[in-house]
Amino acid sequence: QVQLVESGGGFVQPGGSLRLSCVASKEFFSIRTMAWYRQTPGEQREFVAIWLPRDDTVNYTESVKGRFTLSGDNFKSTVDLQMDSLKPEDTGVYYCNINGWITEASVRTDYWGRGTLVAVSS
Repeated sequence: QVQLVESGGGFVQPGGSLRLSCVASKEFFSIRTMAWYRQTPGEQREFVAIWLPRDDTVNYTESVKGRFTLSGDNFKSTVDLQMDSLKPEDTGVYYCNINGWITEASVRTDYWGRGTLVAVSS
């Protein structure tokens, strides 16, 4: 079983920066997408950013464009999220997601981390 472990969350004032990291316990045979999502209490988990290694494209939700940067390494099965100019509305639990194949014979599967808390407040 593969585990994803996030780190880098914490408390920061508005305008500050944090860098989240996600590491998989095993290297994937092949990765379709690497992404970050976030969730606030009472709300559904929402998409933040996603990387498609096959064509090296990154897409962001509108509210974080120009402030967040996703960087991934599909060979090492790691994905980071650099968050700058943080706003109180960025507060939430951030989850790492990798969609891919653990082995050549495996089924493509979604894997999730347990989340790391980001709190932006003055």
